[in-house]
Amino acid sequence: MRARPRPARRVVLAGSTALVLGLLTATPAAQATPARPHHPGSLVLVGGGLKDDNSQVYGEIIRRAGGSTARIGVITAASVPESQDPDAADPDRCSNSACNGAYYADLFKKHGAADAQWVPIDLDHLANADSDSVVAQVNAMTGFFFGGGDQYRYVTTLLNGDRHTDSRVLAAIRAKLAHGAVVAGSSAGAQIASGRDMVTGGESYEGLRDGSSPGYFDDATRLGYLPRGGFGFLRSGLIDTHTGAYGREGRALRLAADTHHDRVYALEENTALVVDDPGTSRERLSVLGPNGVAVLDLRRAHARDTPAGWSLHNARYSYLTHGDRYLARTWSAVPASDKKRLVPRDTTPVPENPDVFFSAANPDGRPYVFRSTARALAVRTQNRATATTYETQPGYTVTLTEAQGFTAWSATETDPQTLIGLQIDVTPK
Repeated sequence: MRARPRPARRVVLAGSTALVLGLLTATPAAQATPARPHHPGSLVLVGGGLKDDNSQVYGEIIRRAGGSTARIGVITAASVPESQDPDAADPDRCSNSACNGAYYADLFKKHGAADAQWVPIDLDHLANADSDSVVAQVNAMTGFFFGGGDQYRYVTTLLNGDRHTDSRVLAAIRAKLAHGAVVAGSSAGAQIASGRDMVTGGESYEGLRDGSSPGYFDDATRLGYLPRGGFGFLRSGLIDTHTGAYGREGRALRLAADTHHDRVYALEENTALVVDDPGTSRERLSVLGPNGVAVLDLRRAHARDTPAGWSLHNARYSYLTHGDRYLARTWSAVPASDKKRLVPRDTTPVPENPDVFFSAANPDGRPYVFRSTARALAVRTQNRATATTYETQPGYTVTLTEAQGFTAWSATETDPQTLIGLQIDVTPK
């Protein structure tokens, strides 16, 4: 069997800069407002890299879709269409929307869904987004899964151009969600659940150095965002994906500060953020899987732009792991019941971290280094540590501080898993 395609660190659409010009000036209010849900469904959002054998996440999606009677609609419009895939005729090498849709449908069946079907919408089948037959197919489903690729392809296939209103298929999915269906997605499929200011690309260092800009850029290191956002399924914060694996904590902080968001859910790979009552003021979230979800809190943060460079002070970083819960309305994290408060005992210094955002320019870089430094601090008696960017001129220093209210939790006595309320400061070096 062919290996499921893994999205590249940088995905660029040809001619993409021009594509978004009509979407940058209107306000988010231009998007149709869905009716108040009668029985809100749920979201299962994965930060990418969802492994085929992750029975926890696939099982949760299927359970929420009805268990043994679950019928999953698979949407893979973020992939290239068959017409753009040079290996489309080779079932062992193809990586396009149709073969990826079939691949995921087969996986859901193997994990226990009664049925799973590809919903045939992509850049080759734009008219299907308003097709009677495809709307009927969607209405027969009890859950939906959006695959990875490039989230802007979801914008161009399921939203109506400059109006940024729902196609008939997206309106049907939104109605199903409002009446109890589960909507899941991985990588771009999770990112598209964002509301306004959905990230479109970029790297942490370039984001810190140059700031964010509305648009979709051929320079994949440039931090871009779409002001009108994605589908708006999740309302309580921005979303970023592949966070630790690609070192995206920096770009998430910069985008949130630039666009005046107080909160970011930074999703890790092969791990789900499960959201109940999505799109309401009662959003309740939990973490499922082997990695975690970082919640970046900028309520008390303040940013400055000076000739020396950009800085951010007094942000908060919480890292939630399997079984932890989070209440968006009260900004409160609740560690899993099997975790206990960790008492630091290690008196050795926190190891040096000269590449805090896992730079793509560093041939010896390692993923998850920001998280590693935060956890290393949590087990030590010192209450502050610093890390730096790999790039210089300017470089940036990240200071992590165990300020008042910080706690660390673990199911063991020595291995920190969950971190709550670590202070983060970013300054030019």
